Amino acid sequence: MSGGELQQIEAQRQSLLNQLRTAEECLRGGLHNSQGFGSTARAHLERAQAHLAEAYVAINEAKAVRSVAQLVDDLTRIQQAAEQAKHRQSCRI
Repeated sequence: MSGGELQQIEAQRQSLLNQLRTAEECLRGGLHNSQGFGSTARAHLERAQAHLAEAYVAINEAKAVRSVAQLVDDLTRIQQAAEQAKHRQSCRI
């Protein structure tokens, strides 16, 4: 690969990272403004934010990252564990 090709790839990478940062800022703003739209909308915004974080890692770092399916499974398990803990705590009260 020539130096010009490497520069082009790096410019594309930086452009994509900037787009991800912009998308993350917008999602964060959406999370602050999601009150009144229910928990489903907020859950989707939070999940989208997790996907953006994984995309950032996949683009910015030279290490193995989770697939989309793995990320969804992990997020689902975390959500289930949180719901179970919440349920156990409410049963004790």
